[in-house]
Amino acid sequence: MDLSILVNQFNVKGRLVTLVPFGNGNINDTFLAVFRNTFTETQVILQRVNRKVFTQPEAIMRNMHNLTLHCHEKLEADAKKGSDDRVWQMPRIVKTKEGADYATDAGGEVWRVITRILSAHAFDTAQSPEHALECGAALGHFHYLVSDMDPATIIDPLPGFHITSGYLANYDATLQNATAREILNASMEAKRLAQYVEERRDFAVSLERAEQRGELKKRMFHGDPKVNNIMIDDFTGKGTAMIDLDTVSPGLIHLDVGDAVRSICNPAGEEELNLGKVSFDENLFQAFMRGYMKEAGTFLTDGDRAYLYDAIRLLPFELGLRFFQDYLAGDKYFKVRQPGQNLNRARVQFRLCEAIEARERSIRDMLAKL
Repeated sequence: MDLSILVNQFNVKGRLVTLVPFGNGNINDTFLAVFRNTFTETQVILQRVNRKVFTQPEAIMRNMHNLTLHCHEKLEADAKKGSDDRVWQMPRIVKTKEGADYATDAGGEVWRVITRILSAHAFDTAQSPEHALECGAALGHFHYLVSDMDPATIIDPLPGFHITSGYLANYDATLQNATAREILNASMEAKRLAQYVEERRDFAVSLERAEQRGELKKRMFHGDPKVNNIMIDDFTGKGTAMIDLDTVSPGLIHLDVGDAVRSICNPAGEEELNLGKVSFDENLFQAFMRGYMKEAGTFLTDGDRAYLYDAIRLLPFELGLRFFQDYLAGDKYFKVRQPGQNLNRARVQFRLCEAIEARERSIRDMLAKL
């Protein structure tokens, strides 16, 4: 397929001068396209929506249309007030020359073009408390933008995502398999992790039960608020945008807060082999939450605040459970480079969860002061 012909179906002014692979995302095929004319240069992102991950790519594009329309209107209204200390941004869908949100190639694959956030970039890890604060501000502002959006306008792109009871059910089903039981019984460390899971079953569904009781309500959450999806302005050092919007879903914003804290506040990362290096950095955590609450504090309810600690504790447990289940199932979901990698990933996440549990009082005290 000639991608230059494909990208020229979109309404971008100028002449295409380069089209190259871009970024390090694991889901969509992504390319940077640069267009120029005599006076200006325009940079856009060409992406194929991965049908293997998102089985309804047309629905993904409807979601993005509704999401960006809502958020851009809100961004423009807020900009007129002039009350923000920065210019907040969000990628925009570039229409085809026929006015559509996407193009379909001969094989039925869905392709889109979106604007690139210029003069900004993302990091793979938290660089400092100041960076963590800006990551928190960016996520909090995103939650503010979507806080009044009707969840019914978004089709769930990944049903079951971040539903911990579902992951527990998958884990239990895996343990019914004789091969999985052999893998479990062959390793003392695997047995220890299995006991760890058993001791936390009740806590694992605490957010779901709070929602069922009406203490928490569904809004919209990003779904993948890792550090490298948060754009930082190159000139001001301030957070300016959240990117990778395909996983935006109806659900609890607590899931984003917990997942962001999980990724930002363990400097050792997910692949650390020495568990002694896995830690919960309270300085990064406090900075992140200060930035988050500055932007999101206006719409959070007392009930929302009451369950923030539970979310921060839950997300590393949930990811660890998913890694552990996949290890017992024979490494069918998460890619591995060597045997036992998913077992070690589970160990790292459970150790992080333990570190959070050990600091429950200080974490709750920090949250109460924000």
